[in-house]
Amino acid sequence: MTVNDLASAAGFSIVCDPCSDRMVSGVYIGDLLSWVMGKAKSDDVWITIMSNINVVAVASLSDVSCILLAEGVTLDKDIIDVANSKGVNVLTTELSAYEAAIRISDLIK
Repeated sequence: MTVNDLASAAGFSIVCDPCSDRMVSGVYIGDLLSWVMGKAKSDDVWITIMSNINVVAVASLSDVSCILLAEGVTLDKDIIDVANSKGVNVLTTELSAYEAAIRISDLIK
C-alpha cells in the first residue's frame, strides 16, 4: 500500500505528498525524536503530535514513508515547504495515535 492509498483508505488528510508512491509497511508511534531515529523502520508511518521543524529532519533520517500528525495537529507553512523540499510526506488526522495505528494496521495486514 502506498502513502496515497493509505490516506485515501484511512480518511487521513494529505498535508504534503512529494513522494506519495512510497510504500507503507508498518507503524511507529513516538514523540521522543532520538527514539524515533533509533527505532522507526524504513517505510513505517511515523505517528506523532510534534509539529516543529525537527520532525521533518527525523523523518528524513529515519526514512519513514510519512509522518502522520495525530489529534488534529497541523504544521506551519514554512515547515510544510521544507517537508516538500526534503521529499517527506505528511498526513494528518483527528484520531488519537492509538486509533490511527489500529486503522493503519487493519489496512496493511
